[in-house]
Amino acid sequence: MAKLSVVDLTGAPVGELDVADDVFAADVKEHLLWEVVRMQRAAKRAGTANTKGRAEIARTKDKLYKQKGTGNARHGSRRANVFRGGGVVHGPKPHKYVLSVNKKARAGALRSALSLRAKAGDLVVVKELTGPEVKTKALAQALSKLQAEKALLVDGGDNRWLQLSSRNLADANFLDVRGLNVYDILRHPKLVMSEASLRAVEARLTKATAGAEISESSEGGAA
Repeated sequence: MAKLSVVDLTGAPVGELDVADDVFAADVKEHLLWEVVRMQRAAKRAGTANTKGRAEIARTKDKLYKQKGTGNARHGSRRANVFRGGGVVHGPKPHKYVLSVNKKARAGALRSALSLRAKAGDLVVVKELTGPEVKTKALAQALSKLQAEKALLVDGGDNRWLQLSSRNLADANFLDVRGLNVYDILRHPKLVMSEASLRAVEARLTKATAGAEISESSEGGAA
C-alpha cells in the first residue's frame, strides 16, 4: 500500500498513513480528467445568450420602396439582417450545455486527480485542520509553513473554524469533503486534507471500485 506523511498545522510530521493504491497511486488517465472537467465547466454555463431573429425585431414589415426603378437593391423589409438593427442570422439562443459522464468515469477521474497530486507531492495530509480561535491570519501562517498558500482545503462541512478562517484568503478555498471534485482539485496547485476527510474519500472511492468490479463480474456471468 502507498504511504502518505501526516503533519500538523506547523508542518511537523506526526506519523504516516497507509492508503489504497487504487485511490492515491492509480494510473493518471488524462482523458478522464479532460472529460470530467469539460462536463463541470459546461454545467456552470448559464446558457442564456439570446439574439433576435428578423421575426422578433420591432420594425415595420412594409416594403421599403418599390421593386424597380430606384437604383437600390431589392429589399422587402427593414428587419433583414443587412440593415443596422435588423435581425441576427443563426445567432445564439438559450439552451443547456449540460454534458453527461457516467459514474464509473467520474470516479476514475477523481482517483486520477488524487493520484496526480499525491505522486507530485502536492497532497498535504494534516492531522486536524482546526485551531484555538477563528483567525484568517493564523490559517494563512499555517499554510505558509506547509508551503500551500494556494490550496484547496478539504474537511467536513461541520468544521466552522476552517470555513470561517479561510473566507478571506486570496488564493485558498475551503471545500466540504462531500463535494470534492476533479475541477477544484486541478485548479489549485496544492490539496490540503484532514486525515478524517482523506479516509472518507478513500472509503467512498474504494466502495465505488468494488461496486464496479461486482457489476462487471455479474455481467460476465450473465454472458
